[in-house]
Amino acid sequence: MLRNLRPITSLLVGTALLLLGVGLLTTLIPLRGHALGYSATMLGALTSAYYVGYFVGTFVLPPLIQRIGHIRSFAFCAACVACLVLLHALSSNPWLWLVLRLLAGVSLVGLYAIIESWLNAQADPTRRSTVFAIYMMVNLGSLAAAQQLLRIQGEPFVLFIVVALLVCAATLPVVATRQVQPTPQPAQRLELRRLFALAPSAGIGALLSGLGLGAFWGLLPVYARGLGFDLAAVGTYMSAAILGGAALQWPVGRWSDRYDRRIALAQVCALASVLALLQLVMPRWHGAMIALIFLYGGLAFSVYPIVVAHLVDHLPAEDLLAASSSVLLIYGIGSAIGPIAAGTLMSTLGPDSLFGWFALTQALLAVYAAYRYWHFDREQSTEANFRMMLRTTPAAFEMLSEAEAPTEAP
Repeated sequence: MLRNLRPITSLLVGTALLLLGVGLLTTLIPLRGHALGYSATMLGALTSAYYVGYFVGTFVLPPLIQRIGHIRSFAFCAACVACLVLLHALSSNPWLWLVLRLLAGVSLVGLYAIIESWLNAQADPTRRSTVFAIYMMVNLGSLAAAQQLLRIQGEPFVLFIVVALLVCAATLPVVATRQVQPTPQPAQRLELRRLFALAPSAGIGALLSGLGLGAFWGLLPVYARGLGFDLAAVGTYMSAAILGGAALQWPVGRWSDRYDRRIALAQVCALASVLALLQLVMPRWHGAMIALIFLYGGLAFSVYPIVVAHLVDHLPAEDLLAASSSVLLIYGIGSAIGPIAAGTLMSTLGPDSLFGWFALTQALLAVYAAYRYWHFDREQSTEANFRMMLRTTPAAFEMLSEAEAPTEAP
């Protein structure tokens, strides 16, 4: 383990600091917007703008990285994020915040791409899966820990300063590293029509997962705040959901390895839909809500990696990296639409409609996956295993051994 970590320690430390800041910002934006009187529709739009920026960044940032290299690009993007975060503290104009969130999405996808392509280049080919697992642990652990920073007391702008400090601190181990920078490689995308022809459950699963989780990140803190939770309780609530994702992904994934992914996907989504509906009828007791969101988060965070495992199961190795980029594109489209759609529902029907949205997206995916399973039997083209993961960039997907194209015989 230590041998795997030594070459990438500086990158992992920088990642942890960055995600502490980003995790706090992700929850802070909707909470602060709610305190400023923004409507649920506008709060959803703020998250949607972030994912639109994330999408745009996948096209505009690679040329920058190729021109000035990984280290300077990391410092450039981090400086942009820090400035954008601090601008939130200087103005309460929601339209300015929309622009800031879009630009933050552009900058952050650049940071993630730099980190993940660098990790992929530094990892020994025989240990890439181990490095990927470690990276996912750092990812989830940092996001969960970030929620507890909401306990910091002070004026409203203090938490924005904390985020900016963490983002700036993330540059220190990266800029100081002695590791050789990798050569950037352009990401190829599989034509969407072909992707849906080869693995339709993966495409629909990515879209519906994005619709649900985009709203989750952007509006769940507002829902908890509306129930009367103080900031510390909101942090605990969000941490429970993320830790549920960390704790349950592995057993759910191991279970999905034993059956057709589509039936596993249908069962996981059906149970998640039931848990979301329970939230609508159960008493508003704090302990019960924490337990319920822990279970829901564990199932909801398992959907995307099951989708990726299904993709790996049924695509030839030469198409996997291009297909992973296309699946991320579809997920990003869902993530951009989901928050504003759910926010509009919350503005029209009330806060509880957020869990109605969760139940709907999960139920639709459960029905579709079951339909595909019962009507379209098919053979697996590879012997792949489930991998614990979050939505990430194509560079991280290259660390999975299943994604490595077979070498040609001499």
